[in-house]
Amino acid sequence: MTPEQNYNNHTRYYTPHHFIFYPVLLVLCLVALYGLFNCPGQELLWAMVLVLLVLLGCLSFMLRQHYALMNQNRIVRLELRFRYYVLTQQRLEALEKQLSPGQLYALRFAADAELPALVERAVKESLPPDAIKRSIKNWLPDDMRV
Repeated sequence: MTPEQNYNNHTRYYTPHHFIFYPVLLVLCLVALYGLFNCPGQELLWAMVLVLLVLLGCLSFMLRQHYALMNQNRIVRLELRFRYYVLTQQRLEALEKQLSPGQLYALRFAADAELPALVERAVKESLPPDAIKRSIKNWLPDDMRV
């Protein structure tokens, strides 16, 4: 059974990526740095290996995050629009233009009972995403996100 999700524990990690791939990549970068400074005559080779490893790490981070988050963000916006309409019988799109993407994504954690009022408050007070999350009383878990 998973613990109840709230502001303090809502961050999610993907074990193969965060705890295997990146540590291995870090070790390989350290080996390349060692070779760069301790293998006379092969500095250029080790420098190229190090640059390739760093580029591989950056590229893997960007692509993994980009594809998954673009799809997830689209689904979150659609779900939020649907929930807001069901709760208020009004479309969210009019207010959505006044909210940043970060504010919208923070609002997804609000339970139905507090969502409409929190949307209004976020628009009126221009609450930053972190303030929106902190003001949620009944946290709606999002266990399926990337």
